[in-house]
Amino acid sequence: MASTSDIRKGLCIKYNHDIYKVIEFLHVKPGKGPAFVRTKLKSVTSGKVVDNTFSAGHKIDDVRVETRSYQYLYAEGDTFHFMNTDDYNQISLQKSSLDAPDLLKEGEVVTILFNTEDSMPLSVDMPASVILEVTHAEPGVKGNTATNATKPATVETGARVNVPLFINEGDKIKIDTEKGNYMERVKE
Repeated sequence: MASTSDIRKGLCIKYNHDIYKVIEFLHVKPGKGPAFVRTKLKSVTSGKVVDNTFSAGHKIDDVRVETRSYQYLYAEGDTFHFMNTDDYNQISLQKSSLDAPDLLKEGEVVTILFNTEDSMPLSVDMPASVILEVTHAEPGVKGNTATNATKPATVETGARVNVPLFINEGDKIKIDTEKGNYMERVKE
C-alpha cells in the first residue's frame, strides 16, 4: 500500500477495478482546508483518461511493474509488434496502449512495463525524443525565418508536426514524444 505522497508520473495503481498509469499529478495545499493531489490517470486496458483528486494521506494500491527493452518491428492495422532485445521473443500490443504511436519508427527501442503478478504488458514508454526525417513540407518564404511562424510538415512515420519555416524536405528533426512538438533540426 502506498499513500498520496508516493504518487509520481508513470506510477501504475489499481483504481475502480482497473489498472491506471499516472500521466500527470499536482500536489495542492490550499490556504484553507486539507491538502490534496490532483491526478490525470490513463487506463492501461482501455486507454481512457480520467481526472481524479485524492485527499492527502489517502491509501492507494500500487502495482509492481517490471521494465523490459523491446524493439519495434512493424504495425499491422491497430496491432503493433515488438521483439524483446534480450531473448528475441515477440509480443503484440494494441495501438491504445502506446502514448505516441504515430512517432514510432521501425527499429526504435522502447521500454515496456509489465505487471509482475501476471506478466501482462501495461504500457509502452517511448524515448524522450525521436529523430525523424521530414518527407513533406511546404517551401518557406525567404526572409520569414526571423519570426516564430511555423508550418505543418509530415515526417517519415506519417505524423504531422508544426516546424519552423526554414525546415525543408529531407531534413532530420528531433521531436519531443511526450507533446509531439518540434525540438530542433539535427545536423548529420
